[in-house]
Amino acid sequence: MVFQEKQYKLIQNSIEYIVNHYETQPNLETLASLSGLSPSHFQKLFLSYVGVSPKQFLASVTITHAKRIVKKRPILDTSYDLGLSGTGRLHDLFIKWEGMTPGVYKSGGKGLSLFFETIQTIFGEMFIVSSEIGVQSLQFVSSHEEKGILLQSLKEEFPNADWIESNGNRDLHKTVKEYLQTFNPPNKKIQLSLVGTPFQLKVWQSLLKIPMGEYRNYGEIAKSIGAPKASRAVGSAIGKNPIAFLIPCHRVIQSSGLFGGYRWDPKRKEILLIWENAKTNSIESLSHLVGDQRV
Repeated sequence: MVFQEKQYKLIQNSIEYIVNHYETQPNLETLASLSGLSPSHFQKLFLSYVGVSPKQFLASVTITHAKRIVKKRPILDTSYDLGLSGTGRLHDLFIKWEGMTPGVYKSGGKGLSLFFETIQTIFGEMFIVSSEIGVQSLQFVSSHEEKGILLQSLKEEFPNADWIESNGNRDLHKTVKEYLQTFNPPNKKIQLSLVGTPFQLKVWQSLLKIPMGEYRNYGEIAKSIGAPKASRAVGSAIGKNPIAFLIPCHRVIQSSGLFGGYRWDPKRKEILLIWENAKTNSIESLSHLVGDQRV
């Protein structure tokens, strides 16, 4: 387990290095050296965790920044102009949810069993909480202290629930973890159990319809739910999304084309968007725009 965590951290650091140093176009030897691995070992490890090669990922980072700098238009429009829009599957093909009943919420979770644990992903640790209905919270955490604060706040929201540490033995958590490690569609739908206002639920559901590798701005989300003047309220609802990545609030950008904020760190949002762009675009469509890089 410790070895696996070291691999996650190594790949996470490599992703961050590529994002922060893309201007230098680091080659495979440089990236491998920084990781303390041979080029062939690093290439194999990066591909197994990220799903694309270091060269593909670097190409995607370069293009993403080029589109922001060269074009004074929103990223989505520029992507369409370049023929680079992603064709990733819709999340709602394998995500299903049910809202928690008002009675259970009002009682502070009385009679409700809530299971929690930390899972590892290439984007960092995530803290998951679920009930028998489905996943209730899935959030990035960067430290043991942050995890403790998050757990305490959730316990204050459901003080009468029975809180149980899962320790990797819960099937639903295993399904989520496997998806966040392999990004292969699960055999059965991942069930979510959400608590929110009708407006928030409508916004969160609209996010599920954004394909991987594509973006929407706040105004477009507002129009999609029949409230074209509610961009600010949409932004507030997105900021309260309790399910990171599975409900892809990271795919919402500003109308200017800038990535904007992200409750789990704007830098992570940038990495997520670039990674998805790399996953959903072929190496041929990427590499010819950045030249032949030895990565």
